[in-house]
Amino acid sequence: MRVSVFCGTSVDGFLARPDDTFDFLDTPGAGPHGFTQFFNTVDVVVLGRRTFEVVRNLGHFGLYGKKQIVVLSSKPLDLSSIKARIEQMSGTPQEIVRQLEKRRFKHAYVDGGITIQQFLAAGLVDRITVTRVPVLIGRGIPLFGPLPHDIHLRHVATRSYKGGLVQSKYQAKRLEPRGISSKRRLVRSGKRMRTK
Repeated sequence: MRVSVFCGTSVDGFLARPDDTFDFLDTPGAGPHGFTQFFNTVDVVVLGRRTFEVVRNLGHFGLYGKKQIVVLSSKPLDLSSIKARIEQMSGTPQEIVRQLEKRRFKHAYVDGGITIQQFLAAGLVDRITVTRVPVLIGRGIPLFGPLPHDIHLRHVATRSYKGGLVQSKYQAKRLEPRGISSKRRLVRSGKRMRTK
């Protein structure tokens, strides 16, 4: 299953202000910048609890259409009043991906600062698209956070839009489970693995 991040940030890398508002992302006259085309390729949306609360307060669940929405939370959530295909899951990013793959989902859109950071740290993100809005806000909720290891990115494309938006797309190198890389190298070289 493919896992993608598609988000807007300030130039200093914030997704939202400390109070979860993101008015600074509205750029008059900017026009479309590819989100609709991207979203049409997605069959499941994975949200963190904090992002879920923001979307619920704004009443924006209708924007997801008929896409399956998964809210990650270890605490019970009342989803009965939300008119959308929505459910709750809990677990590590690896466990979430395995559950979604078993249900034959093909492309997940991961949203929310902490959730994005957790999936990145787990080495599960395939594509990152960041649209930077020409503003500095100084503090807020960052897109990126501490990582247990380097994540190597391959630059795919960068383009600018009206209003000063600059969008960059990257392909991320997924982490392979421990031992898989060496096994593949041995298979490619035609050598047999030795066991003690």
